Amino acid sequence: MANAHPVRIGVLTSGGDAQGMNAAVRAVVRTAISRGAEVFAIFEGYQGMIDGGDGIRPFGWDDVGSIMAKGGTVIGTFRSSEFRTWEGRLKAARNLVDRGIDRLVVIGGDGSLTGLDLMRHEWPDLLAELVENDQISAEKAAQHADLIIAGLVGSIDNDLVGVDSTIGADTALHRILEAIDALSSTAASHQRSFVLEVMGRHCGYLALAAAISGGCDYVLIPENPPADGWEEEMCQILRTARARGRRDSLVVIAEGATDRQGNPISSEYVRKLIEDNLHESTRTTILGHVQRGGTPSAYDRWTPTWLGVEAVDEVLNPTVPGEAKVIGIRGNNVVRLPLPKAVQDTQHVPDLIAASDFTAAMDARGPSFNELDKIFTELSKPTRHAAPEGSKRIGIVHAGGLAPGMNTAAAVATRLGISRGFTMLGIQNGFEGLRKGTARELGWDDVEGWIGAGGAELGLRRTVPSMEDLYKLSRTMEDLRLDGLLVIGGWNAYQAAYLMHSERSRYPAFQIPIIALPASIDNNLPGTELAVGTDTALNVAVTSIDMIKMSGAATTRSFIVETMGRYCGFLALMSGVAGGAERVYLNEEGVELGELAYDVAWLQRSFASGRKFFLAIRNEKASESYTTEFIGRMLEGASNGVYDVRTHIIGHVQQGGEPTPADRLLAARFASEALTQLAAALETGKPTGAYIGLQSSKIVTSPLSHMLDYMDIEHRRPIDQWWMQLRPVLQAVTDDVTRLVRKKGKEK
Repeated sequence: MANAHPVRIGVLTSGGDAQGMNAAVRAVVRTAISRGAEVFAIFEGYQGMIDGGDGIRPFGWDDVGSIMAKGGTVIGTFRSSEFRTWEGRLKAARNLVDRGIDRLVVIGGDGSLTGLDLMRHEWPDLLAELVENDQISAEKAAQHADLIIAGLVGSIDNDLVGVDSTIGADTALHRILEAIDALSSTAASHQRSFVLEVMGRHCGYLALAAAISGGCDYVLIPENPPADGWEEEMCQILRTARARGRRDSLVVIAEGATDRQGNPISSEYVRKLIEDNLHESTRTTILGHVQRGGTPSAYDRWTPTWLGVEAVDEVLNPTVPGEAKVIGIRGNNVVRLPLPKAVQDTQHVPDLIAASDFTAAMDARGPSFNELDKIFTELSKPTRHAAPEGSKRIGIVHAGGLAPGMNTAAAVATRLGISRGFTMLGIQNGFEGLRKGTARELGWDDVEGWIGAGGAELGLRRTVPSMEDLYKLSRTMEDLRLDGLLVIGGWNAYQAAYLMHSERSRYPAFQIPIIALPASIDNNLPGTELAVGTDTALNVAVTSIDMIKMSGAATTRSFIVETMGRYCGFLALMSGVAGGAERVYLNEEGVELGELAYDVAWLQRSFASGRKFFLAIRNEKASESYTTEFIGRMLEGASNGVYDVRTHIIGHVQQGGEPTPADRLLAARFASEALTQLAAALETGKPTGAYIGLQSSKIVTSPLSHMLDYMDIEHRRPIDQWWMQLRPVLQAVTDDVTRLVRKKGKEK
């Protein structure tokens, strides 16, 4: 039997603030309303729950409008010492029950979630005492007999064991990379060294990720302290880089870094060490709380939105009744972890570090963390800086459209390739350059500065070799004495690799291992959840949307914004979720005149009811007939002067700019795995043809021979598109319930 009283959900943010908390709050509020529940925002974390009064307020749809692009948390946060006491939790319980709230979504760190789970366990005893003291009635206690909770981790440290990323970590890494880019330019001007201290008391993710994506020289993290004698090793690494002509040196240190004996390593100690040994000017920069601030990245908007929707569904319909869950992202999927175990595992890592069990501490961080650590170790302490005489020759070629991060992939592949004993050849201007034999050997120093650079230093072309080109290609490859080929690019690159591998029986030069590495802003490639370049393009699109929304803030306006992506809706859908769009038009779903007519009528009613702004995102190939301009004119024609309409095509800026930290890290992981696969194939003598990708946070390899089985060839997109899971997420946070019902009926 359904409860007579309305379902009421409380949402709060607690502990340290993290960018993306607002997106989670927005998603919780709007999803709860969409699901028919009432929502209360609890201000200033647990303290607001204890104080009651205006600290617990009903929240409506418009209360969370325009907050997703803001840093921090609009409902405030607080580290409440009173909540750690029984008396504090007793006050909190009374305030919740007085308002009929018995479901909570808490966004905070492991300490906040620990307090939440404690209150859940104590709930029956808290209510019993309140009844005994006549502070609540027995009837009310019976109506709210259970406290149902869900936790979302907001932590820039990215320290929750069992998930790949926590809310705020990606944006914090953006802030760090901005600082590194700024420091690198001034350091190079003066041939100066910098020591950069970043947050991370017990977790070295930010330091490690920043060191790789920033092309830094040395890193110090809590989980894996340096071996005894590290001081000389670090100075020698910096000395060697200087001798090779590098003008800047940068050491990244996590605030919780120690040596193997547990003695803290301060940034000032490292600075003085470098200055005394290298006899050059060295500066220290401690980023501090700037890492918590600023506009959240695209990732820290769409993932908290997804998590917020899932959190509401969890408290409304628990997956395991009586068990509290913390909800997070692993790979590109939502996972529900038992809250007590997740918190316990997370809080155990500092104990492992204190006990000098560094292997277990590293293992607790997960495979991808260890993978990044190995990559940085090899880049900073390579086996060699020059290819040995007579080594196998690996060619690197770009093809297809430009994707930010191509330079990162080429640079990391070059340096890791040299370290692993290969001669690396850079082929200029794609397969057209390969046909002409335009190639040069790449040395360690030739790729200096490429890791963070946009564009493609090797050049590229969209051209896919024709059957007539294959003979010339094979002769050129024989002349270059290629033993393996790394193809970096999009669908055209994959088609070229597939063609060459398929024709290896006719052309002996193609009987070499060929590995395709995914790099495409469209994210339309088989065997991978993400391609290099997609995160950068998405951030450019979302930044553009932010500015567009700001331009319409003082007017009554509708915008139709077009993204790239051809027939693949990744950029459009994810931009819609991260940018706060009301509508997203995709080729995958099609655009029908009836749907557009409904949208026009709804928009008329919505603006008549007080709406000030409307945003729709359209994938560039959503419909051949219903173009962006057509939809804009259709809305304008029906506006009757109540609102005006603007269209905007974001265009090729989505391919430009420097790659985001996520794209740099992904490119590094892909490049390392590609070289591993090439080395294995050369060792066995098999002409392997494969493409690599990211699946559930792991790098996997798939055979080129089966590539077409996983593609919708006509529309140049994978058959399985994981991001379509976010279609209902977007619908849950848009305010047209009628359209949602119609859409579900149509799907049935």
